[in-house]
Amino acid sequence: MRILVLIKVVPDTYGERTLSLETGLADRTPEEAVVDEIDERALEVALAYADAHPGTEVVALAMAPALAQSSLRKALAMGATHAVQVVDEALVGADIMLTAEVLAAAARRAGFDVVLAGNASTDGVGGAVPAAMAELLAVPCATFLAEATLEEGRVAGVRASDGAAVRIEAPLPAVVSITEALPDARLPNFKGIMAAKKKEIETLTLADLGVDAEDPEAARSIMIAARERPPRAAGVKIVDAGDAGARLADFLVENRLA
Repeated sequence: MRILVLIKVVPDTYGERTLSLETGLADRTPEEAVVDEIDERALEVALAYADAHPGTEVVALAMAPALAQSSLRKALAMGATHAVQVVDEALVGADIMLTAEVLAAAARRAGFDVVLAGNASTDGVGGAVPAAMAELLAVPCATFLAEATLEEGRVAGVRASDGAAVRIEAPLPAVVSITEALPDARLPNFKGIMAAKKKEIETLTLADLGVDAEDPEAARSIMIAARERPPRAAGVKIVDAGDAGARLADFLVENRLA
């Protein structure tokens, strides 16, 4: 089986995040770039299957700037066979649909039985890329799984909702996304870290994938402006002198809260 695991490199959640007012994008540095924790869990699902089924190929697939390559080495150190990284200046600030189009093209090029992903990234939190990829690839989509089992020819799992837990299954090839209910990822050991230095990271561009980031007929969202959030103003304190109710009502009306 050939399993592609989507890997997103995001700003470290333990660090302070700032937006560039010039680009509207989060400022990123190699030191603060880490593999998204939910994608590590997805990688663990793939590696657990590979442990039990020799010959399984686990490929880490990322659309990320060049500065992310050191972070991708962690996926290789954890046990991924090799990695594929799509790097192109035209992808800076890519929206969900362009991201899905690029990753779908890369997945189609690489070939797969399963595409595994986290349900939503910690920076964008869109949660729509796996479903959009499945649509573009014309394969079944099993998303937001709190339990996931890979088998020869099918994937099964449980999707939890507010009112019920739904057991689903789909034939392969398929796109699967998992939630944080899945187990924590393994830590890279010394042997894995040393082996990762020799593993290949294949680098692709939009030209390699035949994707036009400026396609005027494609669905795209465009940022037109960005500004810093103003500091929070001091609140209004109402001291009851027999007219607090009326003053509160006036405040709500004035601020269009009533």
